[in-house]
Amino acid sequence: MLKKFLVATPLMMLPAALFADGHVTGDAAAGEKVFRKCKACHAVGEGAENKVGPALNGVVDRAVASVEGFSYSDVLVGLRDAGTTWTPEELAAFLEKPRNYAKGTKMSFAGLRKEDDRANVIAYLATFAAEGS
Repeated sequence: MLKKFLVATPLMMLPAALFADGHVTGDAAAGEKVFRKCKACHAVGEGAENKVGPALNGVVDRAVASVEGFSYSDVLVGLRDAGTTWTPEELAAFLEKPRNYAKGTKMSFAGLRKEDDRANVIAYLATFAAEGS
């Protein structure tokens, strides 16, 4: 019984720990693998350019809908105008189910159901500065 408790207790605390105090705590290496699902529409790294979706360099803690030269959906422009920032928590909520988070978004991706996948891809994205390095 004690063994089950000792194993289950840390697992119950996991969701709150994924973004402790607004800081990214996922596994960037695992996030790189998750990002493969995003590559068809988004780019990161040196020389990244907008594709079907905006380039994601510097996305963590950046204002929503703020990549120069990308045409965002009205709902994301509204979030930007309201002062919304892509904090790790906001990104996680968006990535879980984009169309529920921002009804009317152009993003057709269904979302990342696993909380670990969301935390890991956000950790991966956090490794890219706005300049792409």
